[in-house]
Amino acid sequence: MDIEQRQAELIDHFVKQASNQKGAALGSVIVEATSHPSLFAFSEILAVPNIAEFEGTENSKYLDMLRLFAHGTWSDYKNNAGHLPQLVPDQVLKLKQLTVLTLAETNKVLPYDELMEELDVTNVRELEDFLINECMYTGIVRGKLDQLRRCFEVQFAAGRDMRPGQLGSMIQTLSNWLTTSDNLLISIQEKIKWADTMNEMDKKHRKDLEEKVEEAKKSLSHKADVDCRGHEEIYSEPGGVMDYEEDRGRPKRRRHPLS
Repeated sequence: MDIEQRQAELIDHFVKQASNQKGAALGSVIVEATSHPSLFAFSEILAVPNIAEFEGTENSKYLDMLRLFAHGTWSDYKNNAGHLPQLVPDQVLKLKQLTVLTLAETNKVLPYDELMEELDVTNVRELEDFLINECMYTGIVRGKLDQLRRCFEVQFAAGRDMRPGQLGSMIQTLSNWLTTSDNLLISIQEKIKWADTMNEMDKKHRKDLEEKVEEAKKSLSHKADVDCRGHEEIYSEPGGVMDYEEDRGRPKRRRHPLS
């Protein structure tokens, strides 16, 4: 079973659980969901009406905790720990995994120093073990550990829940991308048109050249025929060239000795 299908099944399970619970029991469902090792999306659970009713009540801390897991990081928890329930170890691990996903949203090269600070990790060995065993092995990220450059090169990272106000920014980003794509398409079409024009000009130039070559061949052939006929006429005229055999048949004059 792939990670997306497993996510969908878990979300459906916890949405049903949350819809059937109230008060402290509903708080326990939230703790269970945020502790589950295979669940990394919480917006559907956050949208359950029973959970929204926690707002302004003594159980509102569970609503805030669920919002933290939907959109926040480990640093956010440390800054607001006094207003949130104490996290169990599985929740701490989950929030640190989600923190890596948040960092990977904006930067595909994550320096070790930044990761150690954000995750409260004290040494490189501990950090690399966490990235390998708790992130890459679980399938939420893929990448390369570069010990020489002391960084994690992200090749893939699972997406987190959309934060409030993020939709407008995403729409703007997609709009900018669409405009850039349209401009690129226009540029490509212009280059194709230019290439077609150049190809046609090249064909015409080649045709003109071939015609000139043929004309030159015909001209040379005609000139050769004229020269050949001229030579034939010269050699065929009477008296024009003495026949050698005829010359040999004439009697030789005898020269008389001088007296």
